[in-house]
Amino acid sequence: MYATDSPLRQITDRIQAAAADRTPLRLRGGGTKDFYGQSLQGELLDLTPLTGITSYEPSELVVTARAGTPLAELEAVLAEKGQCLAFEPPHFAPGATVGGMVAAGLSGPARASAGSVRDFVLGVNLINGKGELLTFGGQVMKNVAGYDVSRLMVGAMGTLGVLTEISLKVLPVAPAEATLVFRLDQAQALAQLHRWGGQPLPLNASCWVRDNTAAGSPELLFVRLRGAIAAVESACRKMTQEVPGTRADNAVAGPDWNACRDLRLPFFKNASARNSDLPSQDAQPMALWRLSLPQTAPALALPWPQLIEWHGGQRWLWAPLSAQAQLRQVAAEAGGTATLFIANRTDNTGTSACFSPLKPPLDRIHQRLKAEFDPAGIFNRGRLYPDF
Repeated sequence: MYATDSPLRQITDRIQAAAADRTPLRLRGGGTKDFYGQSLQGELLDLTPLTGITSYEPSELVVTARAGTPLAELEAVLAEKGQCLAFEPPHFAPGATVGGMVAAGLSGPARASAGSVRDFVLGVNLINGKGELLTFGGQVMKNVAGYDVSRLMVGAMGTLGVLTEISLKVLPVAPAEATLVFRLDQAQALAQLHRWGGQPLPLNASCWVRDNTAAGSPELLFVRLRGAIAAVESACRKMTQEVPGTRADNAVAGPDWNACRDLRLPFFKNASARNSDLPSQDAQPMALWRLSLPQTAPALALPWPQLIEWHGGQRWLWAPLSAQAQLRQVAAEAGGTATLFIANRTDNTGTSACFSPLKPPLDRIHQRLKAEFDPAGIFNRGRLYPDF
């Protein structure tokens, strides 16, 4: 199938020309995730002209939007109908797009309970490295033809093709929400989350952090509940009876959860301040690392500050680039992976791999997929892995 409307036609022509002379292309929507990934290479291919919500059926809980559609615009349209993207995709900055959301594959605080981006992608249209417009999946969950191919595009960082249109499952906004705050150290917080996780409670999100902005730097666990009004109120009573805690004002907690989603909490803001807990002779430029672990993984004996989400499944920490081997080993021993999320590379030329290396036979599968979708190797070269 080939593109017919003007923006698609122009993008297709550009891809075909690039494939013919093997010119690398850098796919870009809003550019809010340019910091993420291994490197930015190639001539810019602007995807923002691909805008607009092409189909929305609130009664069917399905929306289809073109890849360059601003994420904020889509969320506003859904909110008018009392619906949302349950996985809370991060924006990081104004201008985030639907295509970038899928390509990056990142989810927000509700990931542990609501699911990931991948769980909500029903279908995609994309242009492959030959300039062909392909369609995978559909607009209903039961349509499984090509569904796994749609999922392949989530987190592929644009290395397999140019997303042009995406169909997503949406959900109603929960009738009630509450945020509880508890003073617990890291080990206590993880143990308590595991106990609550085994009970019929409407847990939606959690965040443990040491609050260095408050007197005494207390260690705090924030737990967000969402669901039916009766269920949320009952859970608040039960949890605060079991562990002393307070209930936060939703008008304050809501923006804080958004700040957590977009890495705007104080913990994320000042990398240099993350050295404050280390001896002066150990101070180094710090990078933000993301550890993806099983929720049941214990507290990690690491010397660097941490912020923990997803009931233990996602752990952020500031550590130097030189800690790469140590962090990857610790994550692997716990059954997970470590990602270099944000790095100051002024004194490092990109020798640190952002993502954990693929192991056989997974690396061969990735290479074969790349060869099938992008035989000339023009899309986002080196963005996911240095040689991919």
